[in-house]
Amino acid sequence: MGDAARARAVGEEVGVPASTDLAAVLEDVDAVSIATPTATHHAVGMACLRAGKHALIEKPLAATLAEGQALVAEAGRRGLALQVGYVQRFNPAFVACRPHIARPRFIESIRIQPFGARGADVDVVLDLMSHDLDLVLSLVRSPLKQLHAVGISLRTQSTDLANVRLMFEDGCVANLTASRISAKAERKMRLFQRGRYFSIDLAAPAARVYTATEAAAGESPLLEERLDVLKGDELLAEITAFLETIATGDRPLVSGEDGVKAMASATAVIVPRRASSRSERALRQSLLSVAYNLMKEC
Repeated sequence: MGDAARARAVGEEVGVPASTDLAAVLEDVDAVSIATPTATHHAVGMACLRAGKHALIEKPLAATLAEGQALVAEAGRRGLALQVGYVQRFNPAFVACRPHIARPRFIESIRIQPFGARGADVDVVLDLMSHDLDLVLSLVRSPLKQLHAVGISLRTQSTDLANVRLMFEDGCVANLTASRISAKAERKMRLFQRGRYFSIDLAAPAARVYTATEAAAGESPLLEERLDVLKGDELLAEITAFLETIATGDRPLVSGEDGVKAMASATAVIVPRRASSRSERALRQSLLSVAYNLMKEC
């Protein structure tokens, strides 16, 4: 099915006009949601921003760090809202836990799924792990100190399975695994902080918190509590937040700057694993320097 045919089919389904002419669409809207292939985010995003339109751009913000920074700069120059589509920030289980999380010491995240064509045009770090990198950076307000990453390619020319260990200056350690070659789908996160442990199932969604207690002999030293997780449409919540940002002029919950930081950390994960030649090692150091400096602005 061609693009025009798909546009008409979707338009008929939801009851809106269909068009494949971006310039024509921009004449009739105040804001846009961009969910095109990652390689086109920069070109489409810049066209929309230059036309004076607020933009919600699906993650990752762009195909390269430089393109992401250019989008942020353009939005800033024009005073436009630029939000990045890290929908997991609006996941009901994460939202339920977020007010209770303070200075995490250790974070473990697993995001695995069977192989699919969607998202396979980019590295699994940008495709899947970037969600968890964004969540971690939103929770750990400390500069990154060290990073170790490994990855393998099985189905595509880029990485299909990756593991990264992030160490922050405040002592927090985050261990993240992402795979798109698994037999099952799983999206879970565990966080440990002084006196508390959080177990978050982002797929269910569900959340539990375990609090250390002075238990009697033979009793569990952890008090378990199931948090109230308000089931809802996280994509709708994301779009609603975007519209509220436009109306109020407030900073987006997931800003363009947040998108750049997630991209910087993702790029720093990808390059160290591949670096072999002198020029690649120099590129690695340059990217790590950019990532560290960006994260210091948290």
